[in-house]
Amino acid sequence: MRRVTQAEPIRRRSALRAGAGLTAALAAGCAAPAEQAATTTAPAPKPDRTGLTTRAAPGPRRFPGQPGQISHGPRSGDRVALTFHGQGDPDIARAILSRAERAHARITVLAVGTWLDAHPELARRIIDGGHDLGNHTMRHIGISDLPEAEARAEITGCADRIRRLTGSIGSWFRPSRTRTATPLVARLAHGAGYPHVLSYDVDSLDYTSPGADAVVQNVVPAVRPGSIVSLHFGYADTVRALPSLLDHLDRRGLTAVTCTELLS
Repeated sequence: MRRVTQAEPIRRRSALRAGAGLTAALAAGCAAPAEQAATTTAPAPKPDRTGLTTRAAPGPRRFPGQPGQISHGPRSGDRVALTFHGQGDPDIARAILSRAERAHARITVLAVGTWLDAHPELARRIIDGGHDLGNHTMRHIGISDLPEAEARAEITGCADRIRRLTGSIGSWFRPSRTRTATPLVARLAHGAGYPHVLSYDVDSLDYTSPGADAVVQNVVPAVRPGSIVSLHFGYADTVRALPSLLDHLDRRGLTAVTCTELLS
């Protein structure tokens, strides 16, 4: 039979008092420090309305060795980047995101600020899907033809929208209605926080609504390792073309990744 020492009743009374104190603290709405830390640090991630876990939005990165205006990535790898101008019917945008994800592809979306105003939930949907989100100006007008103050407002206006929705200004800037930025626009983008301007070397011409087969044929012969492809959210042909396009890339041993992944 175990002997009961004199210290044990004291320890039991101390434990009871501590338990009573914790119960009272919880009832008053304030846990002891250790308990509070356990309940407030590292909360379990919660899925948003899309069912995907929310995560922090990445901001711009500087890629040493890359020019100020990037049109393609390394030619020696097996990766390409599909970039989509973000505007138009939100259902088409959701369909493209879902089809890309089913094929385990990640894309880069360059969003228009007014489109984000109309469909703010899509900013988080893009980020939570593992894709890049970037800036495609506020109103999608010809930025090359604007005076400096107005061009700056186009860039910073969209950057502000993305920051409010995701916590960063987005990963990339692409000028509107032009393939490449003028020196002025490139300088304004750099001043707004974007180390690089994102261009492309393959144009799908999907915005001309040529049909899904034509979209695929505009891309497949021209694409090669490191290519950055221009596509759009707002066209039904693009939705229909995407599975075939991804299949062609897969058969050639090419993987669709974000522009950040392409250049990393």
